[in-house]
Amino acid sequence: MAVDSVLETETSLVAFGRRGADAVVLKVVLRPCDEWHAGEVVAAFGGRGMVRAMEHAPGAVLLERAAPGTPLVEMALAGRDDEAVDVIAGVMRRMAHPDPPPPSSPTVARWGRGFDRYLEGGDLQVPRDLAEHGRRVFHDLCATQRERRLLHGDLQHYNVLFDERRAWLAIDPKGVVGEAEYELGAALRNPVERPDLFASPVIVERRLRRFEAALGIDARRALGWAFAQAVLSAIWGVEDGFPVPADAPVLRLAEAIRPMLT
Repeated sequence: MAVDSVLETETSLVAFGRRGADAVVLKVVLRPCDEWHAGEVVAAFGGRGMVRAMEHAPGAVLLERAAPGTPLVEMALAGRDDEAVDVIAGVMRRMAHPDPPPPSSPTVARWGRGFDRYLEGGDLQVPRDLAEHGRRVFHDLCATQRERRLLHGDLQHYNVLFDERRAWLAIDPKGVVGEAEYELGAALRNPVERPDLFASPVIVERRLRRFEAALGIDARRALGWAFAQAVLSAIWGVEDGFPVPADAPVLRLAEAIRPMLT
């Protein structure tokens, strides 16, 4: 592989280059984390709606490179949110039939343990009543899931890129096992730096109706997942050492959705 450039993130080293005639990306995870088995997850989707894994090992994966690699977030930030929703729905449709999940893939129930850890601790950045409500909704949805399968786990505007050969493709899957409605939570809380584009009941409702029409999902369940995941996202921020102010975008979304659940 001939390397053109290297990017270092908090968790990984990412090298862009070529292997023969192919434009490729090599991602090496610096330490065990939720990306450690990303290569297995990408491979399980077999190129369906996602970049292809050319080779992979624990902590490393060689991927096809999307070109030009324009991120979907640019469309949403340009005022074309409905189109961006339709793109994510299209990617999700193509990803709907993955191979069986890798043994390393967690379940959404396992991810939900973050609520218990938070409520057993002393942090108060996420209001306790909101955390308790999020936990109840999350656990109720976990117990009543249908048709669980491998999901991307973080399918949102920054993780969908345009490729001139294969159109829109997902990247950087976390890999989690759950029902389809769970997958919409990440998209509904993005673009994260522009809460004015997602943190209102009107926008949430509009987005959900488009997803429902395109995918045949249960919009009511997706709404509950979006609420609980917004709270859980704030909790993960606390666990990762980031400040979570009262006006954090994910908390604003959770408070916007909360009255919609009744």
